[in-house]
Order: sequence, then structure tokens, then C-alpha cells
Amino acid sequence: MGSVPETPETPATPDPEVVRLATEVFDLARRGDAGALAAYVDAGVPVDLTNDRGDTLLMLAAYHGHADAVRVLLARGAEADRANDRGQTPLAGAVFKGAEDVVRALVEGGANPEAGTPSAADTARMFARTELLALFESR
Repeated sequence: MGSVPETPETPATPDPEVVRLATEVFDLARRGDAGALAAYVDAGVPVDLTNDRGDTLLMLAAYHGHADAVRVLLARGAEADRANDRGQTPLAGAVFKGAEDVVRALVEGGANPEAGTPSAADTARMFARTELLALFESR
């Protein structure tokens, strides 16, 4: 008697409501709505929720220049140095964008300028952001 061939499991179809909620929370991070982000995280949304590229809420808030949202997420335990799927950290993204207030918030929150690829320090050197390099060296 032959055996039944094994078939790979198909991934579960995501619940449309969960997808809608995740999309909304990622949009809040991009827009920098610190109050709404705090409410969602306080209600149980994982503070280090990632999208399909590995970007966390913190990465999106930092990259889009929202220091208050960055502070709110860090205060709720977001990993300051969590890299996305390309090895980029929130701090390197903020340096790339030249968002000094976000850079300061991340450094105050414990972000490591040497983390990631390229690191925030390397990014600052690459774009001649000497004021940010000085900030990293003074910590």
C-alpha cells in the first residue's frame, strides 16, 4: 500500500480586520500621531509591530520626522536599534532625513549610532552631517 503524499501547508489567510488595523497603526506612525499610537500600544498592539519590509512603528515615525511619536514608542519599550529587513535602524533613517530632533530623541532613548548597515554614524559621515556626528561623540 502506498503512502499519502505530504502537501505543504498553505499559509493562513490574514483576517481582513487585523490587516485593516495594522495598516491604520502603521499610518499613524507615518503621520506621527503620538496620542493615537500610545492608545493603541497601551491597548495591546505590539510596540515592535513590523510591516512586510521589517519596518517597525518606531522606524516609520523616525523616518518621517516625528520626534514626539518616537518618544512615545520608546517610552513603551520599542527596541531603539531594531533593524528592518535591509539592516537599517530608525537612527540611521533619521540621520538620512536630517531630522535632528528625532536623532536626539532616539539617542536619548538609547539608540546606538554604530548599529545597523549602514550605521547612523556611517550615514552621518556619508552625508556630511557633522552636527549629528558631534552629537554621537558627545554621548
